Amino acid sequence: MIRTQISLTKDEYAAAKREAARLGISLAELLRRSLRTALPVNETKPWMRYAGMVESGDPASSRHIDDVVYGRKD
Repeated sequence: MIRTQISLTKDEYAAAKREAARLGISLAELLRRSLRTALPVNETKPWMRYAGMVESGDPASSRHIDDVVYGRKD
């Protein structure tokens, strides 16, 4: 990763911190996700247009992705 610095207003910073906390992610991850939605998709990797579409709220969801995608088995 490349480290960078940005300037935000106090209100932008506070709102971003609240949203990151609500999602259970870091501020940096929130900003990366936000930037990905604004950038064009890399057409050499068409599957990437679907990256990040599944939001489970579970930070360990990658360990049981079938349950997230297909639903839990009863």
